[in-house]
Amino acid sequence: MSDKVVAELQEPTPAVGDGGPDMIQLLTPEGQRVSHPDYDKYVADLTPEDLRSFYRDLVLIRRLDAEGYALQRQGELGLWPSLLGQEAAQVGSGRALKPHDFVFPTYREHGVGFVRGMDPQSSLQLFRGVSQGGWDPQENNFHLYTIVIGAQALHATGYAMGVRMDGNVGTGDPDRDTAVICYFGDGASSQGDVNEAFVYAASFDAPVVFFCQNNQWAISEPVEKQTRIPLFQRARGFGFPGVRVDGNDILATYAVTQHCLDEARNGNGPLLIEAYTYRMGAHTTADDPTKYRVSAEVEEWKFRDPILRLKTLLAHEGMADEAFFTRIDEEADQFAAELREGCVTMETMPGETMWDHVYAEDHPVMEAERAAYLAYKASFEEAN
Repeated sequence: MSDKVVAELQEPTPAVGDGGPDMIQLLTPEGQRVSHPDYDKYVADLTPEDLRSFYRDLVLIRRLDAEGYALQRQGELGLWPSLLGQEAAQVGSGRALKPHDFVFPTYREHGVGFVRGMDPQSSLQLFRGVSQGGWDPQENNFHLYTIVIGAQALHATGYAMGVRMDGNVGTGDPDRDTAVICYFGDGASSQGDVNEAFVYAASFDAPVVFFCQNNQWAISEPVEKQTRIPLFQRARGFGFPGVRVDGNDILATYAVTQHCLDEARNGNGPLLIEAYTYRMGAHTTADDPTKYRVSAEVEEWKFRDPILRLKTLLAHEGMADEAFFTRIDEEADQFAAELREGCVTMETMPGETMWDHVYAEDHPVMEAERAAYLAYKASFEEAN
């Protein structure tokens, strides 16, 4: 363990608060660029085109989320977990990844999947119930959504342990050294699976970055009910460093995630990132947040909107004009129309396909269950 890591672990723990002095920020809610001695270098080479691309991703992902919500309300999806307000945390961290890094998401990382190149129709397939997953995890190094809270932390840690055992960490070869990133929320940080993953990751120096999107609410439980100290400080108890970043600041999230991924690839994992953000909508469409939080809190967080602050920077610095913003809005409209058309015209897969990919090879139990299902299905046809 390096002297720097030891020093970080010995620092006093700050109290839970509104971000606090330890929160890394490069772009204020007012859209003003601020400097940070440790993280400026990670955004120094970003061009105006890069920043415009960031903005485009944010807008399209928010539109994807809005369309998913509307489709569920209109009976086209069974459920939709919204990411409204968390776009910068997902785009910033997702854009920091290299193609050969591997992602383990929850069920809310629509934005990370989008920037990894995943077809957004895939997540709609899942929540429409016409597929048993919706995509090949190997295609974009983006694992299937995990509905069981916190279980993906164990999957990510196991994969990262395999990366180390294969010798694909700390070699100095940027095309070989690999990092794993695992997403979860503040509520999942209290789950046994996440804490067990921390134990194993630390014990085996796994090249994994744990990315906690602290959106302040674990369904109806506020974060104050879960911890006495900031969530990023929980890493100290397991012997690895943690950092808190403004999750509504895409530049800071991009920079901090780059740093942590580099550390993991160089053999200095694991690490924990707490992205301090806010869930502007419901936990899912099965939830009513008005039952447990006040509207004034939501209104306060509107002033920290991740898209507005980047838009302000682009406009103020002359990196984008009104024609650009109009063009992105028009693209978002077309994107939404295509999403809707693709969703409502999806073909329902035959029920017997649910056994197709449970195991890599044929399995007698699966075949027996499939045969029983087909016989049951055939009984209705015979009755007619």
